[in-house]
Amino acid sequence: MKTIIFTVSILLVYSISYAQNNLEKLLTQVENSDSTIVADTLNEKAINEETSFGLKRETTKSDTTVIRLGKRNVIVIGKEDGTTTVEIPEKKSNSVIKKERKFKGHWAGFEWGFNGYLTPNKSTVMDGNLKFMELKQSRSWNINLNFLQQSIGFGTDKAGLVTGLGLEFNDYHFRNNTNFKVQNGITVVDSAYILAGYKVTKSKFSTQQLVVPLLLEFQIPVGSDSKRIFISTGVIGGVRFGSHTKVEYEFNGEKKDKVKDDFNLFSFRYGFTARVGYRGLRLFANYYPTPLFEKGKGPEVYPFSVGLILLSFN
Repeated sequence: MKTIIFTVSILLVYSISYAQNNLEKLLTQVENSDSTIVADTLNEKAINEETSFGLKRETTKSDTTVIRLGKRNVIVIGKEDGTTTVEIPEKKSNSVIKKERKFKGHWAGFEWGFNGYLTPNKSTVMDGNLKFMELKQSRSWNINLNFLQQSIGFGTDKAGLVTGLGLEFNDYHFRNNTNFKVQNGITVVDSAYILAGYKVTKSKFSTQQLVVPLLLEFQIPVGSDSKRIFISTGVIGGVRFGSHTKVEYEFNGEKKDKVKDDFNLFSFRYGFTARVGYRGLRLFANYYPTPLFEKGKGPEVYPFSVGLILLSFN
């Protein structure tokens, strides 16, 4: 009896408050078929189960009444010790929020490859006055550290633009143990070590650039959406911030000569780049139609590099 009186009191207070706040909405809900008031008395077994109310309680003998107001439930629990509690569970949502996958390109990472250059006739064979430019290809390395990336999708996660920043380090090891020097403002071959009879063990030329790419990339799912082939191509610009020659030779012991200079190199250059990859296998290729040296101030050669993307920062 006590439970019934308490239940009725709670209903009166709830109804008055509800009507004062939004009378029109309440009337609409009552007219709706989903807004009927239902009272159920649950036995001990029903209380112990996690029903549609989403409740978990210890097993006790109790008199429980469930009242439905609109789409909300009010649970009145009369316990064995004579106390009564009222619970209004939060309304559960059945909606599932699907996280939209964003486009993420492939630029940031660590790359390793080989350097070379082409003659004006687009040949890799250095002959004539370019003979001294022949390279030890296995030691002429290109190392790139691309540390910053920004991806811009085209409203899909499978295509977009990619840009960023990177550092490019190039070594050119000469096969004939010659090198460069600037003479009368022109970069020419330096054969002084050979003519002096020194035993040259290493002769190389190194450059360092800050590079900025602008790539168009497409990604093709293979088997599943998480496994994709990516293909990107675009332009790449570079700003030189360092260059030097280094010669190691034997003369009364081992000696090293290192000369820092610009050697009439272009301070700015642009080129084309292409990249392709699938899972762990990723390749890149760069070609610069800008000559290595300023026009008329050095050998006319056009640098390129090819290699592997060893580590992706994505």
